[in-house]
Amino acid sequence: MNVDLESLAEATSGAIGSLLSTTILYPLDTCKTKYQAEARSHGHRRYRNLTDVFLEAISNRQVLSLYQGLGTKNLQAFFSQFVYFYGYSYFKRLYLEKSGYKSIGTKANLVIAAAAGACTAIVTQPLDTASSRMQTSDFGKSKGLLTTLTEGTWSDAFDGLSISLLLTSNPAIQYTVFDQLKLRALKNKQNGTDKGTSAASLSAFMAFLLGAISKSIATCITYPAIRCKVIIQASDSDEASSKTNIKSQKTVPRVLYGIWKREGILGFFKGLHAQILKTVLSSALLLMIKEKISATAWVLILAVKRHLLLSRGKVKNL
Repeated sequence: MNVDLESLAEATSGAIGSLLSTTILYPLDTCKTKYQAEARSHGHRRYRNLTDVFLEAISNRQVLSLYQGLGTKNLQAFFSQFVYFYGYSYFKRLYLEKSGYKSIGTKANLVIAAAAGACTAIVTQPLDTASSRMQTSDFGKSKGLLTTLTEGTWSDAFDGLSISLLLTSNPAIQYTVFDQLKLRALKNKQNGTDKGTSAASLSAFMAFLLGAISKSIATCITYPAIRCKVIIQASDSDEASSKTNIKSQKTVPRVLYGIWKREGILGFFKGLHAQILKTVLSSALLLMIKEKISATAWVLILAVKRHLLLSRGKVKNL
């Protein structure tokens, strides 16, 4: 059985890039998630902006709690990105081989990216739910992964799965836009590179810039679903146990209605600036790191393949 080494290189570099970017930006991610999960009740807001979450951690001497759930988040990020990038790269190569086209179109790219995202969402949903609950727990009161996952019924671990499947359109849009921009940026460079000898790659700055642009577009389009998902997955606190709180309403229609009733249409976009700040930086860092690692991995793979071919040739000559 032949292993798709190019897809493996893409998956590994994407997973490592996700791991590093998640760790670097995790305190910002925690603040963003807690801010998004808060539902306004009777006009009262606990957090007026993203800074209030950070200041609360400082005032309570719980700065390290900004990292609560980091291990679970890293596990989820690494695993999901590995599966996603492997599937995305593999299906793109398969499509090009079967269709005979030299490049993949936008529509086909969207379908392939969405399919890879759907498979990833189903497999990693329990980890995603657990990390959200751990992040939105009161500072210093986060529980371990196993405890978080075993609370409630098994189906509770898949809270927000329907939204996660809907949100497969987010990376589908992001990576489609990124690939199309990358294709144009590397067009001249690819023409001057011998096919099969090396993998064309973006500069760190260009990968960061294209990653930021593509993620901004995807985030703005899908943000109402993103906030709905955070509210569904958020951990219950003592304050959140009242019947008027949105979190107690598990179904998507009720969450959407609760946001509309208590916060109006602008409520669907509460925390958009924080989401863009975090996800744009995270995705841009991920893609920047991935491009550099992928280029190096490709060179190593070519070296290994040549070494194996030479070894086989020597054995046959004996």
